[in-house]
Amino acid sequence: MVSKIDRVLQEYPPRYGPEWGSGGIFGLKYFKGVLYYTLAFEASAYFVDDEVVEYRFSELGPGPASGGDTYNAVDVVDDKIYFGGWVHNPAVFKGKKNHAGEIDFRNKYSHVHVYDVKEKNVRLIWKESIHDEFRWAGEVSQIIYDPVRDVLLIGRADGMENLGVYELSRDGRVFNKLSGVPALKGSLYLDYACFDMQPDWMRGIDGIQCLDLVRRVWVRHEIRDWAKASLDSYGVSYRTSGYAVSAYTRYWHFMRGGILVGNPVEPEVEEPVFVRLFDFGMNVYAPHRSNALNLGGGILAVFNASTHGFIHPHKDDVEEVNLRKYYNNVVAPTTLVYITPPQARIVAVFGARITSMTKAGSRVLIAYNTTPNLGGKDSTPIDGGVRGIMSVDEYALVSSNNPPLTIRVPGWAVSNACFGGIPLTGFKEAELVVRSSKPNEILINIYDIGLPPLNYGSEKLELNSGVNKIDLRSYKDIVSFKLEKPDENALINIYLR
Repeated sequence: MVSKIDRVLQEYPPRYGPEWGSGGIFGLKYFKGVLYYTLAFEASAYFVDDEVVEYRFSELGPGPASGGDTYNAVDVVDDKIYFGGWVHNPAVFKGKKNHAGEIDFRNKYSHVHVYDVKEKNVRLIWKESIHDEFRWAGEVSQIIYDPVRDVLLIGRADGMENLGVYELSRDGRVFNKLSGVPALKGSLYLDYACFDMQPDWMRGIDGIQCLDLVRRVWVRHEIRDWAKASLDSYGVSYRTSGYAVSAYTRYWHFMRGGILVGNPVEPEVEEPVFVRLFDFGMNVYAPHRSNALNLGGGILAVFNASTHGFIHPHKDDVEEVNLRKYYNNVVAPTTLVYITPPQARIVAVFGARITSMTKAGSRVLIAYNTTPNLGGKDSTPIDGGVRGIMSVDEYALVSSNNPPLTIRVPGWAVSNACFGGIPLTGFKEAELVVRSSKPNEILINIYDIGLPPLNYGSEKLELNSGVNKIDLRSYKDIVSFKLEKPDENALINIYLR
């Protein structure tokens, strides 16, 4: 067991793989003695047991390939590992103009493959491409095994055509569309399969759609007023989907800004509530392109510091230049949060981003990357990140002392919207420092992540022009903040020790 893990605890330096910025190591899954993962953007799938099987997506084209998976689309059934995503094969880099580069999408395929653990072979069971230079078919971003019908449910939201939820037979012969609402991520919940509803990437999640696996009907919970759904009574913008899990008979959907938790099928039993966590306004700090683990009965969740960014906008207009400013502002390290209601506790901090995790024996394998996925005209012929896998003891991870954490939020990123959602549990020292350019007030909201989540109220404090130091040690659980008046020149720091 140790030798298997040691064999993959290595770094992957930048290599050929035309795409935007960097991909990562996705789909980590330890199953029946086999460790699977896909290295993106090189488009290499690995299956590790007593030997290492490498698959370069040759069933999609002659190569060289790029891509693979960037959403952890994987599930396991019997002796099979089903894995999906997207692949350029062959990949076509169109070249550079000055510092900007572009790729051709005509050979981009969405795919689902299966690996047979006993036979040690890979087989393509489904693929699709619209063969367009600039547009692509919805990537496979989620695979959920439906144990009632013995089929695979496929979530697709990243793309321009063929989006929604699909049903794929395990042999790949039958492929049917079940929902036309774009769905990026989801999870089994009781005897339902639930997915987000994300028709607009900038706006983000509009609610949750759940397929009754017995009756084969959809139940949809749409949220029209996010301030009303929010535990701290304030709205949330840019609610882009991260990942989902089921625990404590609740459905948990992680998104930029926090978590939606509750019962989306029967909201009259417990209406889903938005709990703000690590919301830093116009910023990409989010649980994007990663996954959570059900560990020790709780939830080990990732909030990434730098998953998306771009350097060269499509256009030189004010809006895109401002997006570059927002996307490239790193406010805090990546955090791992262990949620055991009613508490959430920060148990580890990392660099740019964690792309995938899996449990292997008593270890947790964590895949990391130094570089975000880029956009605009930032295509390059190589993957620009250093990616790797590290191993930690599972009990040590969830029981260790809190790591020190520094957060730096510029006033222009949050204006006078509610922000934060910082878990204070386990820290001995906690300080909020606001460098204000004018007299102002700050609201501090206090709440937990119990089931159901509970709001303990709020306090309003005055801010002077200059440096304001606020001791947070008297506050417990989770705190969010709101400036009374926008202050673009303010600088807000949170120091946790």
